Order: sequence, then C-alpha cells, then structure tokens
Amino acid sequence: MSGGTPTSSRLRRTSRLGGLVAVQGGRIAGGRALDRVRSDEGRDRAQAARTAEVVEQIVVQLGRMKGAAMKIGQVISTVELPGMEPEAGERIQRRLAELRDAAPTVQWSRMEKLMASEWGQPVSAVLADIEPQAMAAASIGQVHRATTRDGVDVAVKVQYPGIAEAVEADLRNLRVLMPLLGRVAPGLDTKALGDELRERISEELDYELESANQRRVRRWWRNHPHVLVPRVDTTLSTRRVLVSELHEGMRFDDLKTAGNARRDRVAEIVHRFYYATAADHGLVLGDPHPGNWQSLEDGRVVMFDFGMVRDLPGGPDGYVRREGALLQAVYDQDPRALFTVMRDLGYLGDGSAFTDRLDLLLAHMTIAAASLIEDQPFRLGPEVQREMTEAMFALGPEWRQMLRAFSLPREAILLRRMTDLLYAGCCQLHAAADWWALAQELQIDGEPRTALACEHADWHRRRW
Repeated sequence: MSGGTPTSSRLRRTSRLGGLVAVQGGRIAGGRALDRVRSDEGRDRAQAARTAEVVEQIVVQLGRMKGAAMKIGQVISTVELPGMEPEAGERIQRRLAELRDAAPTVQWSRMEKLMASEWGQPVSAVLADIEPQAMAAASIGQVHRATTRDGVDVAVKVQYPGIAEAVEADLRNLRVLMPLLGRVAPGLDTKALGDELRERISEELDYELESANQRRVRRWWRNHPHVLVPRVDTTLSTRRVLVSELHEGMRFDDLKTAGNARRDRVAEIVHRFYYATAADHGLVLGDPHPGNWQSLEDGRVVMFDFGMVRDLPGGPDGYVRREGALLQAVYDQDPRALFTVMRDLGYLGDGSAFTDRLDLLLAHMTIAAASLIEDQPFRLGPEVQREMTEAMFALGPEWRQMLRAFSLPREAILLRRMTDLLYAGCCQLHAAADWWALAQELQIDGEPRTALACEHADWHRRRW
C-alpha cells in the first residue's frame, strides 16, 4: 500500500485471501477433532468460541484491506452464524470500527489529481477552498471539508485511485472465501450471500448512483422534525466524486458520554429512520454503523452514506411488514405461527429440520427478542448481550444442532445487517426506548405510540 492506496494486484489480494482461508480452515478441522473428546456443553462452548475466532480473524484481516475486502468483512461480521455469541459479535464490531477509524488516507496530491480529472479542470477552479487532510476515511473513498465558489460548506467524498480494480479483484476472490463460511454455517446459502455481496458492492463504486439514492431519501424525509439528509450538489458530483452539504454534529464516541435523554432520543430517531425507510418505501439502507449519523444541536440527527442499498421485494408494506408477523408470533408465544412465518420468509430452508423443534425455535427467538418483550421502556447495554448468550447456551446441545440449519435469504442480508448494526449501536449507547411500541409502529400496524412517533405521524400527514 502506498500512501494508503489499496493494491489492485489480483494475484497479491488472492494470495492474502487464500492464506486466510487455509489457516482458518485448519483451525476448524483441528477444533472438530478435539470436539470428539469433549462433553456436550464443552463442545457447544468450544464450537461457539471457534466460530467467533474464525469470523473475527476473517473480518479483521479483510478489514485491513481497503476496497471490497473491507466491505465484505463488514457485512460478514453482521451475518448471524450458528452459536455466535452476541458478546463476540460486539467485540468484532469494535475491532472493525477501530480498523475503519484508523484507515490510512491517500496522499492529497493523488486525490487532487483524481478530482481534477473528474471535473476537467483544477480543483482550485471548482472550489473556493478544500482541506487536504481528510476528515474521514472508509473502504472505497475518503471525505474532505471544502467550500464551493458560492460559499457553501460541503463534504467532498472522493474515490481512491485504483479502487475499482481492487474491488473487481476482491469480488472475483469471493469464491475462495465462501466455502469457509459454509463450513462454519452449513445452512447458510453461501452462493446467495456471494451474489448479493457482488451486486451491492459493485453498485457502491458508482457515486452517481449513490447521489440518486441520497436525493431519493432526502425527498422522502424533507423538512422532517427529527431527521436531516444532506443536499447533494449535482453540478459537482460525478461517478467518482460526491459533493454534499456539510452538516456536523456530536459524533458517536462523544454521544456515548451524553445524558440519558439525548442518547435515548437519538437512538429512537435513528431506529425509526432506518426502519421507516425500509417499511414505508421498500428501501434498505445497509450501512447504519455509528459513523454514518451524528446528533445535531437542534435535536435532529444527520444521516450519511447511501451507497449500500437494496430495494426489498414487495415495496412498501412488503418484506418488513412480513417480518413484523414474526415479532408478533414471538410476542404471542405462538410456535406454529413463528415457524410458518420464518419458513415462508426463507430463514428455515424447507423447514424440515425444525418441525420437531418448534418449542426450541420459539425459545431461541424469545431470547433473541428479549428487548422487545420485557417490561418497557427497556435499556440496552453490553450486559444484555451477555445475558442473552448465557440464556441461549442454557437451551442445550439440541439448540446448537438446530442453529446449523438456519438459512439467510438473499433479500434479507442487508436488512439483517441493518438490524444488527442498529442493535449494536443502541447497546453501546446504553439507550432506552419502548422497543415493542417501535416494533408495532414500524413493522406491524403503523400506529404511533411514543411522543416522537406522534411528531413523526403529524409531519407525515402534513408532508404526504
């Protein structure tokens, strides 16, 4: 890597992924040999720990590579794998956040040259001012503060030179990585996962497409009392440069030390923004990690990054509302309804592995949805994830076997990523809300049940 630029050599990137697969594949094989002499409980815990170690090594090593490799690692880190402890998932998310925040930036001269090429003239002729030091760096580009000739403060997201070639190499190399995930999660449709990753990540390379996504979402949320989506400068944005109004607020690390009221408000707003966009408009925004939203002093939350998105089947009142039936079945403690909904959504394959385990399936989902069905409002936190882990292991070895049969439908991959990242962020914030009221509003019947929900509903009536 030179000046932070990802190497585009397919041979070198293939070699790194091949070495990763060989080492972690050996770890799985060796661990399974030792499992034969362990007790049932010891085997379950060893397998869970091994899954966490393998996944952590995969996502961390991919996270050190810019391009699609880093993004692939980020998505894999949120795929629910058999026996993966919530606490381990939280640790992996922290490691990824550290890698993302520590990502080296590309030399300014190279980024300036790329912008000049995109605009057909020197940067100084297009912008009144731009800071050479990047304000943020991510998997395929970095962001600079700037001011337009009209005096508007903007954020300029610039794609790394050579990133398209690196992404192409990484996406071709997915075929090397998918079999390893299949060994960890036999029920997982790794072909569907690979196909979805290729399509979604390829789209992220096109900033004109991201610009269209951002403008579409901004129209939906225009003049909202809680949400701000920055305006795109379409005159300056190109396929490799995206220019938006600059809005800066309290970042996540600072927000974690703010008072309960502010943290709880932000958590509910962010939760509603992502779920309502998916439920009301049929669009999943697949990258809601805490670096992509900030708390403004006027009480609103500003949202960033609209590159990884997916249109859900059925559009509004489609897939997200169907998943609401799943939550209702858990709340009603109805194992037959839960099985039917999960099978029809594609989470249970043909369902044959679960027909004799409906009570166990309900027990698993009840623990997973504890924050929804406990007394409300319910305050999240890392300790909640630890308690969830212990409760699931108490279900015994049959639970472990059942988990291996779970699947993940292609259309739900980004939705699950969205859900898991939102949950992890709210846990880190130690946020409290009436989560069941939010689930009813956003996924079941649409009726507002909280103060912010009523404000949202009033805006919606006036807006639409």
